[in-house]
Amino acid sequence: MIRRQKVHESVAFILILSLSFSALAVQDKSKKKALPEGTPVLWREPADITSRDLFLGPGGEEMKPDLSHVTFVEDEPGGYSVKFRVRDGAGNTWVAKLGNEAQTETAAVRLMWAVGYVTEINYLAPCVQIEGAPKPRKKVAMCEGGGFANVRFEARPKEIKRLEDWSWKNNPFVGTKEFQGLVVLMALLNNWDLKDTNNKILLVPVKNTESQGTDNTSSAENKPDAEQKQNELQYIISDLGATFGKTGNAITHNRNRPETFIKTKFLKKVEGDKVLFDYHGKDSGLFRNVTVEQAKWIGDLLSRLSDQQISDAFRAANYSPQEIQILTESVRARINELVNLSAPQTAHNN
Repeated sequence: MIRRQKVHESVAFILILSLSFSALAVQDKSKKKALPEGTPVLWREPADITSRDLFLGPGGEEMKPDLSHVTFVEDEPGGYSVKFRVRDGAGNTWVAKLGNEAQTETAAVRLMWAVGYVTEINYLAPCVQIEGAPKPRKKVAMCEGGGFANVRFEARPKEIKRLEDWSWKNNPFVGTKEFQGLVVLMALLNNWDLKDTNNKILLVPVKNTESQGTDNTSSAENKPDAEQKQNELQYIISDLGATFGKTGNAITHNRNRPETFIKTKFLKKVEGDKVLFDYHGKDSGLFRNVTVEQAKWIGDLLSRLSDQQISDAFRAANYSPQEIQILTESVRARINELVNLSAPQTAHNN
């Protein structure tokens, strides 16, 4: 009897301990989800689409890295590509990505930024020396003088804080046309790697003036200091490397294969008011509820881009002239598919 009582007490103790750890885990999880104050931003109305410079991209001329003297700071572990944290000749910090994702990410960022989505700021260097860089953990393309070929530089400004990942299924924008437009863009780019760890929330301080206060910015009206700094929580896709290839499973998908990208299908058909995509990557469920209206909305924005602008996005990524031509033509064809969408006509009985 005493032995049985002790067994019951032990089981009760283990159960209480387990519940306690579970409660702590829930608390820790809730703490992780707590974000600092700020206005969530995914997209802004791009009033200047037709004049946006897709060669220089979101950082423009003023943020270009100084490649006169690039030094290795530390390794950036994890992920498919080799990445180094580096410092440029002006003392600015960047994450340098080596390998075939550097080109795709450079081009994809520019196309997304062109139609209003907040993105990383990046540039591609065709050949760069990185002083003190270790031997890469996998084979990467080299260039003359022992330099690295096609290196993507992604900015790490001091004033911007990188927070946690954001989820495709649970975020402030789910169901909006802006979010659905982003999903359509992922299909257009053939981005098969839609996992949450590729998404990042950036805490960005923004100076507001009295004229600001619309389109995802906090208003400075009725505040004593019109220049008071506010915060934005920018929801970006931080890794767009798995693009411009073929979607599929772990065996069949690829990245940065223009000759494959141009042969893949984009749209299947329209059923009711929904668009069916020929997408075969992660989180394919995201593509099941895109309406014709939502797809045409992003298509209309993209259609304002000239062929020269689209070409500039690929030129910035150092693609060959032939690759630039076929990629530009393929992207234009996909844009036209979106623009020309129409919902099936339903018969009405008199």
